[in-house]
Amino acid sequence: MTTQLTRQRFPHRSALTVAAVASLFLTVACGGADDGGTTTIENAGASSDSGYDYGDGYGDDSGASPQLGEPAGELAVAEDSELGEVVTDAEGFTLYRFENDTADPPVSNCEGDCLVAWPAVPADDAAAAAGIDASLLGEVERSDGSLQLTLNGWPVYRYAEDAAPGDVNGHGVGGVWNALAPSGAPAGSGAAEGGGGAEAGGEFDELNIIDDPDLGEIVADSEGRTLYRFDNDTAWPMSTGCLDACLETWKPAEFIDPAVAEQLGFDPELIIPFERPDGTTQLTIDCWPVYYFTGDQEPGDTTGHGAQDLWWAVTPEGGKAGGA
Repeated sequence: MTTQLTRQRFPHRSALTVAAVASLFLTVACGGADDGGTTTIENAGASSDSGYDYGDGYGDDSGASPQLGEPAGELAVAEDSELGEVVTDAEGFTLYRFENDTADPPVSNCEGDCLVAWPAVPADDAAAAAGIDASLLGEVERSDGSLQLTLNGWPVYRYAEDAAPGDVNGHGVGGVWNALAPSGAPAGSGAAEGGGGAEAGGEFDELNIIDDPDLGEIVADSEGRTLYRFDNDTAWPMSTGCLDACLETWKPAEFIDPAVAEQLGFDPELIIPFERPDGTTQLTIDCWPVYYFTGDQEPGDTTGHGAQDLWWAVTPEGGKAGGA
């Protein structure tokens, strides 16, 4: 779904004004509900709750032999308009990594029903084309003794829902599946191998309120990307449960001047800054940290709504859209 947006821009207040106002709002809006408890920040990217839902058979490798899919042949590098360089097999199908695997040492944690959605790529017959360092290709022995291809230590998979060469439908699934860059890092991350820190959603100076036909009023950023809240975060006190691999898929939205937000139809007392563990400042609405989803391809998309029963499009008041 594509939504046409009317964009208006307003000048920012000074950083001192923003900080002072935000500090006041933070004390009023979030401080009163603090019960004094201790909040533990969890890595949602590695959590079983944020993985792909494979049904009751996930983790059970009974009947999962052979565990390997089709050979990849000569790997290639394709240019995706959103993700940049991604690795494909010889037929042009995107190859992926699973953030619940490990690269050092290489270990695959995708077994059983997981392999139905994410066929493991065999090491046999794999070769590197231009743009891929052949020394990064390797193999890992799976639980059935078969050998799976690795790229810079990361076990390599396809995605069953990619219907045509060039599809990247698996990127961002569950917050733990990512298309592979030629270095073995998640495509589009701009991060060094092993994951990166928080990457803000990009500079913008406005928010938008969109009337979605299914969800009602939801919030989008200046590019029309739907903003989401995460059930593994907390609002009182504010904390984040989206760290490390989770941030490859769910990008923190950048804080906006409350005075600007007010002119765009928001209650300025609900626009609160949140300092993330890496020191960046994230936007919150009614103290809920908000993110955009890399799986949304067009302005107005809401494909992240309901993901893992943890992620929800956010309303202008900070609630879950659609009565979720």
